[in-house]
Amino acid sequence: MSGDGRNDTGDAANPFLPSPEDMQHWASVMARAQQMMLEYALGQAEEEKDAKPLFDPAKWLDSPATQLWADQSAKMWERGVHFWTSLATLGPSFTPVTDTPAAKDRRFADPDWTANPVFALIRQTYGLLSDQLLQTTRQLSGLDPEARAKMEFAAKTMAEALSPTNLALTNPEVIKRAVETRGESLLKGLKHMLTDLARGQLSHVDPDAFEVGVNIATTPGKVIHETDLYQLIQYTPTTKEVFAVPLVIFPPWINRFYILDLNPAKSFVKWAVEQGLSVFMVSWKSADASMKDVVWDDYVAAQVDAIDTVRGLLDVPHVHSIGYCVAGTTLAATLAMLAARGEADKVRSVTFFTAQVDFELAGDLKLFVDDAYLALLEQLSASGYLDGRYMAATFNSLRGRDLIWNYVVGNYLLGNDYPPFDLLYWNGDTTNLPAKWHRQYLVDLYRDNRLVVPNSLSVCGTPIDLRKIETPAYIQAGREDHIAPLASVWRLMDHLSGDKSFLLAGSGHIAGVVNPPAAQKYQYWTGDNKAATLADFEAGATETKGSWWPHWIGWIAARDDAKTPAKGSRIPGKGARKAIEDAPGRYVKQR
Repeated sequence: MSGDGRNDTGDAANPFLPSPEDMQHWASVMARAQQMMLEYALGQAEEEKDAKPLFDPAKWLDSPATQLWADQSAKMWERGVHFWTSLATLGPSFTPVTDTPAAKDRRFADPDWTANPVFALIRQTYGLLSDQLLQTTRQLSGLDPEARAKMEFAAKTMAEALSPTNLALTNPEVIKRAVETRGESLLKGLKHMLTDLARGQLSHVDPDAFEVGVNIATTPGKVIHETDLYQLIQYTPTTKEVFAVPLVIFPPWINRFYILDLNPAKSFVKWAVEQGLSVFMVSWKSADASMKDVVWDDYVAAQVDAIDTVRGLLDVPHVHSIGYCVAGTTLAATLAMLAARGEADKVRSVTFFTAQVDFELAGDLKLFVDDAYLALLEQLSASGYLDGRYMAATFNSLRGRDLIWNYVVGNYLLGNDYPPFDLLYWNGDTTNLPAKWHRQYLVDLYRDNRLVVPNSLSVCGTPIDLRKIETPAYIQAGREDHIAPLASVWRLMDHLSGDKSFLLAGSGHIAGVVNPPAAQKYQYWTGDNKAATLADFEAGATETKGSWWPHWIGWIAARDDAKTPAKGSRIPGKGARKAIEDAPGRYVKQR
């Protein structure tokens, strides 16, 4: 080959003709890919010797239905590419279109989606087809609201799945990356995919990037009490004096508690301790077969047990409390029970993080409570508990474009390195759920909305009425929350009695809560807490930049600002309850 790009005979070199070195490299790539798939297949065959439950999560991604979808999608887009390529060669010169809504879609950010006529036409065709699918669904007549919502969710999910960005042959970014890396990106993506198939879960981050208690969930403290359902962590004070009224936090048992203790810069726990609060955290046990008979009453009883344990340890009449998501729903039931029993004064205040009690407006999660889904759950929970990977898949499906297909493209097709993101690590650190409790929760609350019907439900033998709750309440909601929608959280204002303060935070279910002041991100709105409707509240609300945490601690101090020295029983393990082990404890590490 000469320096001017000609071969030794003087003819111009064909830029599309691979060199012997390239051919050898691509052959190596294919050989390694075959070896990886063979090793995976042998590993799966070895595992198949043991009986596997129906709908094993490890089969999600390589189920016959998924393979059929992939095959049919590939064929459809292959035909489409051939058709549009032929058309483009016959038609007039191409002018890029950049002012369409699809051009602002992050999935189509690569310049070739507008500059290259083939990919531009593929993108525009997909846009037309997906819009038509959604419009047709919305225009169907004779459907009740529930059926229409299911159809629209299914149509949106299908449209997202069929995006040409999700296939290697119709994604220009994937093609260019494969050429640039000489196939190594595809090989790395294949490795990521086979690893996920083996663990039965889509990975958002490197599962080995974090270790609980080492570089995540590291706020110092001790486990000072435990039952078969939870451990109670007491955190070490960092101030000379602390508020006399301690704080007990109830995180959702659908997830690990350390969403509130990700790292020192993001940790709500660490920040609350620095404000002078004696902080106690409940760490729920991930369900196993021994918890097959656990029901909602058991979680209510556990909350009362934690409250009484802290009251007894510190010799105080009452505690502040926080309930996050499902634990907030349960905390409302706990408070209603205490009120009915004349024991409401055990809790000085309650804070709800993105919690619901009225499920009429609970959003897309209500799509997963019909008879067919409940029957499926019964099969999946035959062992007495529901594998947490199923719940993770359900929540991810609510934001499939961001939490599923974005990572399919990035991890599998582009072969990107996993980002070291602690929040995404937590998101993938799933917990198992007791089967009886889970069904009870879906049926009684999500489907039948019985919690807001006075005396329709009983907990621990006591009929409950949310209207009897007079505990001062701080109600936080996320403007973009897709798990506990804003309109649904607002309903707490309608059902509770006593003093209530509503705060609307920027962002969603997680970032709306985990927003430390030092980050200077997002904003929050406060307004008329006696507003008749959410619309009235928003119309008169005042926006404040940054974190809402300082507003909350001001509200806590206004309830009771008495202080006491941080010594004796205020030090973990120094009181009547000796330390069992260091925080974060072993329950949070169990799988």
